[in-house]
Amino acid sequence: MSSPSSHHLTGTVCVLLASLLWGTTGTAATFAPEVGPLAIGAVAMGAGGLLQALIAATSIRRERQRLRTQTGIVLLGALAVAAYPLAFYSSMHLAGVATGTVVSIGSAPLASALIERTADGHRLTPRWMAGAALGLTGTALLCAAKTTSASQGTESATGAVLGVCLGLIAGGTYALYSWTAHRLINKGITSPAAMGTIFGTGGVLLLPILLTTGAPLLTSWPNAAVGAYMALIPMFLGYVLFGHGLTHIPASTATTLSLLEPAVAALLAVLLLNEHLPTLAWTGIALVVACLAVLTTTDPAPQQTPNPTPTLDTL
Repeated sequence: MSSPSSHHLTGTVCVLLASLLWGTTGTAATFAPEVGPLAIGAVAMGAGGLLQALIAATSIRRERQRLRTQTGIVLLGALAVAAYPLAFYSSMHLAGVATGTVVSIGSAPLASALIERTADGHRLTPRWMAGAALGLTGTALLCAAKTTSASQGTESATGAVLGVCLGLIAGGTYALYSWTAHRLINKGITSPAAMGTIFGTGGVLLLPILLTTGAPLLTSWPNAAVGAYMALIPMFLGYVLFGHGLTHIPASTATTLSLLEPAVAALLAVLLLNEHLPTLAWTGIALVVACLAVLTTTDPAPQQTPNPTPTLDTL
């Protein structure tokens, strides 16, 4: 029988791999500049979500009775799934790739912890708070560095502020759909059925946005390739990994581990988009790495553990 530590490690690795894939989305979107952020978000999460539902169709059909008893949670998660990409990609469009990603993902752990504290009564352990503090400080430094760089250019201050606000909305909705997926899994629904139902329903909600704004995706092969990549790799594959991770670790831990995403986005912006990162930004990346080290190091498992799935109390 696998130990709690091995469960935690499996969940951690899955979420970190998903975060690596998600970190490529902002850079990938720049290769289709004529495609607007709403279209990018709709094709990424919409098509990716529908594909998840298709792959998980057998599991969804087999567990449909359990899913019906959780209709409210499913709808809440689907609404969050539909809102997240619209806010996230609009945030990157207005505030920049690195800043939009940092604000969106950096705010998610706080939102996730608040949700779990309010809905589930979980307390926050010193380890989690230390890791979150490091990660959030790092993302704040990244945000400050990118905002300072932007202020020296010609970008609109109003647009930057709106981008940051949309990033906060994205962080909240990301935390919310992570919590709903974890809630379904804790109710005995398998990860494929839970993720497929939530993301498939969210994908249906995004279809009108895609039909309204998605015409530029079909005007050239590069645009179509970007859309296909976004739907298949970071969204479909990434969220399959994320869903598997949620079977082993709580949503608040998963969203905190996702702080790897803005660090990856910033590095890709330097390497592929020729963006310059000042010392402050590199300091932020170092703190994000330190956050991951704190959260991925587990204590020796006790002799008897009643629940193999770790919670905030046992992290």
